[in-house]
Amino acid sequence: MQRRAFGQTGLDVPVLGFGAMQAGDPRLPEERAARLLNHALDLGFTLIDTARSYGLSEERIGRHLARRRDEFVLSTKVGYGVQGVQDWTYDCVVAGVDAARDRLRTDVIDIVHLHSCSLELLDEGGVTEALEHCRAAGKLRVAAYSGDGPALRYAISSGAFGSVQASVNLCDQQALRPIREAHACGLGTIGKRPLAGQPWRHDAPPEEPAHAEYWRRFELLRREFDCIASGEDWETLALRFAAYAPGVDCVIVGSTDPRHLERNKAAVAAGPLEQTQRDAIQAAFARVGTAWQGQI
Repeated sequence: MQRRAFGQTGLDVPVLGFGAMQAGDPRLPEERAARLLNHALDLGFTLIDTARSYGLSEERIGRHLARRRDEFVLSTKVGYGVQGVQDWTYDCVVAGVDAARDRLRTDVIDIVHLHSCSLELLDEGGVTEALEHCRAAGKLRVAAYSGDGPALRYAISSGAFGSVQASVNLCDQQALRPIREAHACGLGTIGKRPLAGQPWRHDAPPEEPAHAEYWRRFELLRREFDCIASGEDWETLALRFAAYAPGVDCVIVGSTDPRHLERNKAAVAAGPLEQTQRDAIQAAFARVGTAWQGQI
């Protein structure tokens, strides 16, 4: 797996990381979760991204990968869901970091994101101060922000973060410029949702709201994209577009099927798209999707 410097953080990351949301599904048997997490590492998915809201994900990473902790970069997200503490406060962020360290069975978490909090909360400063307090105390290495839109742009310009995570896919290209700017400023960058929920697999809108919105967007873009795909399967096209977008250090993909991860790895091994193809994809989005705003 190709590896890249993660901005100026001193970390290095794979071109493909593992998004562990689905690994936290309580319906997934524990033994399958263990095999999945270890197989992801064996394949070279050596950035593992989770969050407090991802079910059993943090607990399972701690339970099944603690013995391999030195083999991967660990990323999680905080800001909410701490019993007895108000969400999106200084105390909630500090308590959330401590709780994540316990569940993940690690003294230090490599990257901790504020999980899509609003521009107003970032501007108030309490949550960013809490994250910096935890970094200074040695509980985390990189203070980070995960989100899109104006809050992402604010986070990049604020100087409070060492990395950012934003949506980067065929149907969600608004973050491409902020990601390039973040990279130019020395921030690490992670692209999330590179497959956009695989809208090409569905004949009707999926039930999950974010996936339904990506399906709607893809249907509008499909006529523009069809002449660009040139026989390449959509999954490979999408991954090559996101993983090699200028400024992106790592994109995260998730699955409960190890075969999907193997296929994803093979897709990015094909390398970047031809520049003419990438330009055509971005031009198609500019014709159809630049008015789309807001976080999905």
